[in-house]
Amino acid sequence: MNAQVATRQVSTPHTPPLPEARPESLGLSPTRLVRMSDAFKREIDKGTIPGVTVMVARRGQIGWFEALGRQNPAQSAPMSRDSIFRIYSMTKPIVSIGIMQLVEDGYLVLSEPLAKYIPEFANQKVGVENNGKLELVPLARPITIQDLLRHTSGLTNDTAGNGPVQRMYRQSRIRDRGISNAEHAAIVAGMPLICQPGTEWNYSRSTDILGRIIEIISGKSLSAYLTERILAPLQMTETAFHTARENAHRLAEPFANDPWTNEPVKLINMMEKPVYESGGGGLISTTMDYARFCQMLLNGGTLDGNRLIGRKTLRAMASNHLDPSVKIGGTLLSPGHGFGLGFAVRTHEGMAPFAGSVGQFFWSGMAGTFFWIDPAEELFAVFMSQGPGQRVYLRDQVRSLVYAAVE
Repeated sequence: MNAQVATRQVSTPHTPPLPEARPESLGLSPTRLVRMSDAFKREIDKGTIPGVTVMVARRGQIGWFEALGRQNPAQSAPMSRDSIFRIYSMTKPIVSIGIMQLVEDGYLVLSEPLAKYIPEFANQKVGVENNGKLELVPLARPITIQDLLRHTSGLTNDTAGNGPVQRMYRQSRIRDRGISNAEHAAIVAGMPLICQPGTEWNYSRSTDILGRIIEIISGKSLSAYLTERILAPLQMTETAFHTARENAHRLAEPFANDPWTNEPVKLINMMEKPVYESGGGGLISTTMDYARFCQMLLNGGTLDGNRLIGRKTLRAMASNHLDPSVKIGGTLLSPGHGFGLGFAVRTHEGMAPFAGSVGQFFWSGMAGTFFWIDPAEELFAVFMSQGPGQRVYLRDQVRSLVYAAVE
């Protein structure tokens, strides 16, 4: 793909496109962007992934946007710039912005206890494994709204390990898309924490609980609130908890079996309207839709004259909120990184095994989607794929390829 094709203005059917420009005018090397394209074509040819979309924007304009490979490995249609993806945990930054809007509106304070809004959490205990038995001990302090935003709540999920609490999560109905957000919160509240609030960073169901808090405060469903306060103002017309059947020809799908392990790949049905609107991972979107969210973040909270969140509020969200004493659980946070209020944040130029800038913030989705915002370089990137088992490999690869093109 040459630079001229990459910068051609093509819009999705409904979402207004962001402006595009020749990459060299934005300080991006066309030659190196072609190398990036070639690298992903090799991965597609090897059978690593059916197809991808990749967008790189700088200084307020898109310098590269392409779709490669197939949209669905079982069909012949090519991947498209308006293909629809399951974005899973890239829902979390959107919901976190929603919570911080309520903070800005004066409806809640970050230091408040979660139990003020969902009383079932007042009686939670911490599960401590002792000689093979799970002992329940009282909370040293309550879970706060800030804990939920930065994943220091003590909550966990059913994919984060094989301890006794994680096994309880797996045996519960938390994955049932037929329960309500209120029922989901009650189930989570009925299980012990894996640590004392504020002591460990553990990726968890915390943002799902934030979604329920939005419903309680606003008196609206999570989807209604997100549409009214975030998606509609940003004209993210393709982002929702499901899509209509007339969009079946636009759905990006994974291989039926993981190409590296041969294990079956099971993802949500994007055309099925769920009762449970997961604030932690339920949204679907397109590359351009999510790019509009990213441009708003890079602009400091505004897009096309609409301010979604205050500049200083967003700056606080994109700052590290983990005290050095906080133990980091799992492998999701690479060395040289911390976590803010809804985003991972790069704290050191080095340490991580990929290029970047101090102060960049980002997150990803379980099925293979990824974005990052780099204020120092006035840059954002959006990468979309549907390959859960290859997501870490491709995330690291796209970071290296994009930064190689920054002049």
